[in-house]
Amino acid sequence: MDTFRLTLAQLNPTVGALAGNMKKALDAWHQACAAKADMVMLPEMFITGYQIQDLVLKPAFVADAMAHINELAAATSDGPALGIGGPLRTSKGLFNAYFILQGGSVKTTVKKFMLPNDTVFDEKRLYDTDGITGPYTVGPLRIGTPICEDAWHVDVAEAQAESGAQVLLVPNGSPYARGKMDQRLSLMVSRVVETGLPLVYLNMVGGQDDQVFDGGSFVLNPGGSMAASLPVFDEALAHIDFTQSDDGWIADAGDKAQWPDDMEQDYRVCVESLRDYMGKTGFKSVILGLSGGIDSAIVATIAADALGPQNVHCVMLPSEYTSQTSLDDAAAVAHALGAKLDTVSIAGPRAAVTETLAPLFDGLAADVTEENIQSRMRGLLLMAMSNKFGSMLLTTGNKSEVAVGYATIYGDMSGGYNPIKDLYKTRVFDLCRWRNAHHRPWMMAPAGTMIDPSIIDKPPTAELRDDQKDEDSLPPYPVLDGILEMLVDQDASVADCVTAGYDRDTVKKVEHLIYISEYKRFQSAPGARTSNRAFWLDRRYPIVNRWRDTTAD
Repeated sequence: MDTFRLTLAQLNPTVGALAGNMKKALDAWHQACAAKADMVMLPEMFITGYQIQDLVLKPAFVADAMAHINELAAATSDGPALGIGGPLRTSKGLFNAYFILQGGSVKTTVKKFMLPNDTVFDEKRLYDTDGITGPYTVGPLRIGTPICEDAWHVDVAEAQAESGAQVLLVPNGSPYARGKMDQRLSLMVSRVVETGLPLVYLNMVGGQDDQVFDGGSFVLNPGGSMAASLPVFDEALAHIDFTQSDDGWIADAGDKAQWPDDMEQDYRVCVESLRDYMGKTGFKSVILGLSGGIDSAIVATIAADALGPQNVHCVMLPSEYTSQTSLDDAAAVAHALGAKLDTVSIAGPRAAVTETLAPLFDGLAADVTEENIQSRMRGLLLMAMSNKFGSMLLTTGNKSEVAVGYATIYGDMSGGYNPIKDLYKTRVFDLCRWRNAHHRPWMMAPAGTMIDPSIIDKPPTAELRDDQKDEDSLPPYPVLDGILEMLVDQDASVADCVTAGYDRDTVKKVEHLIYISEYKRFQSAPGARTSNRAFWLDRRYPIVNRWRDTTAD
């Protein structure tokens, strides 16, 4: 019987690191040679990294990528074929392509047909289409290659099957969003059932800006049964054997990775996104303000898990409103993690600013202005330390605060990255409890309780005035988050929220806060994406916007 060995290379490329990405591909090819494979499969756009956004519009960049593809083809002339994604420019346009390298040259070029234009994707603006590419031959096998989005629709896979494909290899650059794996599996099973062909779904891993590609590659046999699966988030190499039978090609049973639940995957995204953002931009250490509250505590823990506690510098910046409890809680987190903690009072800088502004503010009552001065003093001092020590400053605002502007621009919003930007406050509570109870090999901080239950249980407060509580100006977080999930994540109307049981005036207040805070989000740091409606590329709203929803009036 005919057999075919395919090496799946679930790897982590770096955007723009063409030589480094080529080396990763070549290393995978050498391992495939040792395993006597017939072909190596790499993810979508692997030679350039993904997503490259408008970088692909630079002709010099595309030409450089193509030069590396040709160099890779020459280096892999004697051995298995190699499939790798990259950009292609021809007289017909610019394409998201997949190159089949064999015998020292590019044997076949597949062009992506279905271009995604939703959530974080903007490919219809960047790339062209040129018809569906038919199957190609490697050894005894006729292969169809729907590229990522191509496999989310029936057209491409069906056309390739009708043109003689015997197996479908689907290279992907598919970023994580909560619940997305079930969607992928459902769609790929549909393609298998429709075509009657086995299917290989190969996804990349690694962080790029706000996105994390979560791997979780898998192989499906005709009928939809899973033959093999790879872990999520980790680089992995697997050799998959196909055997031809009277009923067509069948994948032999292989290892099946256990995929964790959504809670663990959300936390892992926060860790991996920070780890890769730091590593790929060249930063080695971080600094953050540790307030004694839950948000900075979880960010410090994420940072320690991502980079190691020795690379996390926590700074407590107390004012006269900072309670002893907050000081003790901050110290407890830093001690549990094994991270450095310094305490720098903002009393002197705040007094100096107050004195400087006194002639201008004479006769005016104290208000949020004075509160924001405290936050901006902290931001200024943290940025100074970031500059001096060469550490990236992390900001610590959760999605609930980011949504309604409950953060001070040029104050606690200062920083280069926000690991919890796409986590609502209630999710932050849940993740703190989860991290206290779980430890994994990919975590670099110690096991055990990192965030004392007293931090989780106490009423959230910014401590910018006496006896301040978040609920003085916001609805309770379970209520706020429920409304935000409807207005932001589901694009629901005010009337929908009222029908769901929320108070109309509360909903209108939250809606107003969302819209007037757009300018703050426009200037905020990037952060890990865990949902399909993260602030930045998923949800793009005008800063100037006078419209308000009147459906419940």
